Amino acid sequence: MKAYLVGGAVRDQLLNFPVKERDWVVVGETPEQMLDMGFKTVGKDFPVFLHPETYEEYALARTERKTAPGYKGFVVHADPDVTLEQDLIRRDLTINAIAMLPGGQLLDPYAGQADIQAKLLRHISPAFSEDPVRVLRVARFAARYAHLGFTIAPETINLMRKMVDNGEIDSLVPERVWAETHKALTEKTPAAYFSALKDCGALSCIFPEIEQLFGVPQPERYHPEIDTGVHCLLSLEQAVLLTPNPLVRFAVLTHDLGKGITPKEKWPSHRGHEKGGLPLLKSLCKRLRIPNHFARLAAHVMEYHTHCHRVFALRPATIVDFLAAIGAFKPENSLSDFVLACEADARGRTGLEENEYPQAQFCLAAQQAGLSVDTSEIMERDLHGPQIGLAIRELRIKAVKSLRKTVAH
Repeated sequence: MKAYLVGGAVRDQLLNFPVKERDWVVVGETPEQMLDMGFKTVGKDFPVFLHPETYEEYALARTERKTAPGYKGFVVHADPDVTLEQDLIRRDLTINAIAMLPGGQLLDPYAGQADIQAKLLRHISPAFSEDPVRVLRVARFAARYAHLGFTIAPETINLMRKMVDNGEIDSLVPERVWAETHKALTEKTPAAYFSALKDCGALSCIFPEIEQLFGVPQPERYHPEIDTGVHCLLSLEQAVLLTPNPLVRFAVLTHDLGKGITPKEKWPSHRGHEKGGLPLLKSLCKRLRIPNHFARLAAHVMEYHTHCHRVFALRPATIVDFLAAIGAFKPENSLSDFVLACEADARGRTGLEENEYPQAQFCLAAQQAGLSVDTSEIMERDLHGPQIGLAIRELRIKAVKSLRKTVAH
């Protein structure tokens, strides 16, 4: 059996990246022969098998022919006569079309190694344009390797732009868009994903709420970078330095969506953008079927990030109420993620990246002060229903007021 290690395993090995999974291409075999050798079939649309011992995936060499719009509009042909070169050319990028024999010998018919050296993400053939998912994949690879200096080849960006202009991108299904976006949010440079989509025109199709932030000015006093879209990507870069959690990163990315709908005559002020952006966020999350826990944290950060920034100037009652609104006093809460997102927002401004953010620790301390109040006296009083909640609120306000006296800011 002629089996070749292919795709990401070879690419990441050459880049000294950790190899997470290994995929193989088999040349010259039939499905029946694979089954006779003990392999288990798992492929639905084309012949893929699991190795009986390693459980790694082995796919028969195949070609693809475009028959309909979208990423599912292909006819797959797998046959013992299909060559390794024919299988590799159907892939998206040259760096993903390098094969390796078990002994370590490389087969690189499309100069993937040269593009690794040049740090280029380059498409292999015009057939790249037949699958709209490849636009997302290239953007995601940009997010993964931008920190190494990788860029997208100009001819590939141009081809991606033509795919957008031709409407091919419109056939992407929400689940696949979110799957690629979620992966990008876990990479080292997720901002590069959104920059790549913007560069080829896909951002306005997939994330119009984010696209419309670019070119919207903010007060230079608070935002030296001025442009709201630039600020959101700078904030995302800061979030990466603070946490690997994609929930926080998504919340940071979307926290200022409301500024995109501020009337131009009110620029650069964006009064009320916190609540104004909530319908946009809800629409985005519904359209792309983004999980509820992502949407929930993003909504909390959007509506209350300025409360966090101004927490030292807020009345104790306002602090208690906003912490209660985001569920900070519940056993299961996301306040630690919330304050990380707010810190990323505060630091995502040109020249302010190294600023301290004591508001985060104060909010966490206020949460603990509110949780530690002694409610025994309330239980002894003849209170019912909402009266109990109001009494606990008053105790928490007193606790936060006492905390304020002990904290220098």
